Amino acid sequence: MENQRLFLFIALAGVLFFIVQAWQQDHRPPPPPATRAIPVAPSGPGVAGSPPPATTHATALKAGETVTVTTDVLRVRLNTRGADLHQVVLRRYLRKVGSRTHYRLFDARHRPLFFTQSGLIGNGHYPTHNSSYVVHHTNYRFSPGQQTLKVRFYWTGKDGIRVVKTYTFHRTSYIIGLAYHIMNGGATSRDLYLYAQFLRTPPPKPGRLHSAPIYLGGALYTPGTKYRKVTFSDMAHRNLDTRATSGWVAMSQHYFVGAWVPSHGPVQFYSKHLSRNRYILGYKSTEPLALAPGAHGVLRARLFAGPKKPSLLSKVAPGLGLTVDYGWLTVLAVPLYWVLAHIEHWVGNWGWAIVLLTVGIKLVFFPLSAASYRSMAKMRRLQPRLEAIKERHGNDRQQVQQAMIELYRTEKLNPLGGCLPMVVQIPVFIALYWVLLESVDLRQAPFVLWIHDLSAPDPYFVLPILMGLTMAGQQLLNPTLNMDPLQRKIMLVLPIVFTVFFLFFPAGLVLYWVVSNLLSILQQWWITRLEAASARA
Repeated sequence: MENQRLFLFIALAGVLFFIVQAWQQDHRPPPPPATRAIPVAPSGPGVAGSPPPATTHATALKAGETVTVTTDVLRVRLNTRGADLHQVVLRRYLRKVGSRTHYRLFDARHRPLFFTQSGLIGNGHYPTHNSSYVVHHTNYRFSPGQQTLKVRFYWTGKDGIRVVKTYTFHRTSYIIGLAYHIMNGGATSRDLYLYAQFLRTPPPKPGRLHSAPIYLGGALYTPGTKYRKVTFSDMAHRNLDTRATSGWVAMSQHYFVGAWVPSHGPVQFYSKHLSRNRYILGYKSTEPLALAPGAHGVLRARLFAGPKKPSLLSKVAPGLGLTVDYGWLTVLAVPLYWVLAHIEHWVGNWGWAIVLLTVGIKLVFFPLSAASYRSMAKMRRLQPRLEAIKERHGNDRQQVQQAMIELYRTEKLNPLGGCLPMVVQIPVFIALYWVLLESVDLRQAPFVLWIHDLSAPDPYFVLPILMGLTMAGQQLLNPTLNMDPLQRKIMLVLPIVFTVFFLFFPAGLVLYWVVSNLLSILQQWWITRLEAASARA
C-alpha cells in the first residue's frame, strides 16, 4: 500500500543521506578560478603600547629549543625558532578511553602536521616565524593562586628594532593571548603588520564504515559573508584572499578547533598551498602600526585551541560556535543541543540525557504519531476488503486502484495519513543525529555497563542488534498487503541492512534509535489496541 511504499522510500532515503554526505566530502566541486588581488597596505594611525623590557639578562637558547607551558587545561610547547606553538595538548581530554596520554591538537613533529606560525612584516627587517628568539626560562607553571601567566620571547634587530613577543595564558582557559611589543630604536619611521596562520597537512580520511562524514578543514568568518568553509580542495585550486573589518580564521578537527581571532582590523584572510601537501591558512593586518623613531607600539591577536563546546566558543568571537558543524539544520540542532545539555546537567549522564531527550521528542510529536498509527490501524482492518478487491478485479490494475480509492473515500481514510506525520519529524531526527555526532561532550562519555564511550561504536554490537530487532518489530505492526513481492523482500532485508550499517556508528546515536524505536512500538501497539476496541464497540 501507499503507506509502505512511502516508509520504504524514507528508509532508503536515510541510507542515501549518509552515502551522499560521504560522497560530497570526496567530490566537492572546486570553486571557479579567480584572480588573486595584490595586497595593498593602507595608511592609518599608530597603536600605542608599553615599551618592551630590556633583554640583556635573558637566557639565550639555541634556535629550535623547546619552551614548555603548563596550565590546568593545556600543555603547550613553544619553539624559540619563531616563538610559535608547535604542540598543544588538551589535558582534560584523553587520546582514547583507557589511554594515559592526552589529546594532541597541535603537533609540528608528526603527521598530520598542525601548528601555528606568526610574525611581523613591513618596511624593514622584522621577526617572522623563522626568526630566532631568546627567552628567560624553558619551563613555566602556575603558582598557587596565580590566574594569569605571561611568557616573553625577545628579538633584537640590527637596525634598532626591539620586539617582545608575549603569550598570555590563563589557568583554566583555552584562549591564549598574543602581543608583539615593538620599540623603534632606529632613525627612520616604520610601518608594521601582524600575521598569524596555521600550517596543516590534511588528516587521513577515516574508513567509510567507521565514521560518518565529519568536516575536517579550514573555516572563515567575516561580518559580511558570515561563516564559510575553506576546504583543502579550495586551497589547492586557488589562494584565499578576503578582506574584512574583523572576523576569525580556523582549522577544524572533529570535536576540537584552533582559531586565530584578530584584535585589530581591518584584516586580510589568506591561504596558500605549499609543497608536500602542506597548507597555510591565516590572516594579516592591513592597517599598519606606524612607529616614528623612538616610538613604541603593540599588535595583538588571540588564539583559541580547545574543544568545540558552544558555551566556550560563543565567548571567544561571534560565529565561532558555527565550527560545531550541525549542517543545514543548525536552526533545529542548536535548541536540541541546549535541551540535551540541560538534561545532562540534571541527571549527570549523557546516555540517560539522550534517553530522556528521545522521550521528550516522542511526547512532543505524539499527536502526529497517534494520527499515523490510527491510520495504520484502520488500514489493517481494511486488509480483508482490500484483498477481496484484488481477487475480484484480478490483474486489472486500473480497476483495483479505482476500487481502493472508492473504499478509502467511503471509510474516510487517507492512505498517506500513516506516513505524512512521520515525514514532518524527519528534519528533527536528522538535526538530532548531527547534535549527537558533533557534541564533544559525548566523546569518551560513559553510559552503563559495557558502554564506556558514547562517541565510539558499541564494542559488543548489542545496541545495533537491538536497533535491528526493534526495526523488525515495527514492521510486524504495519500492514503489508498492498506491497509487491520485491517490496516485501526489501522490507524484510532492511532491518539487517540497517543493523550492519549501525555497527560502526557511535553508541550515542544508536542508543537514540533504539529508544526511539521502542517508544514507537509501544505507541503503535497502544493506539492499535484502542482502535480495535473502538471498532468492536
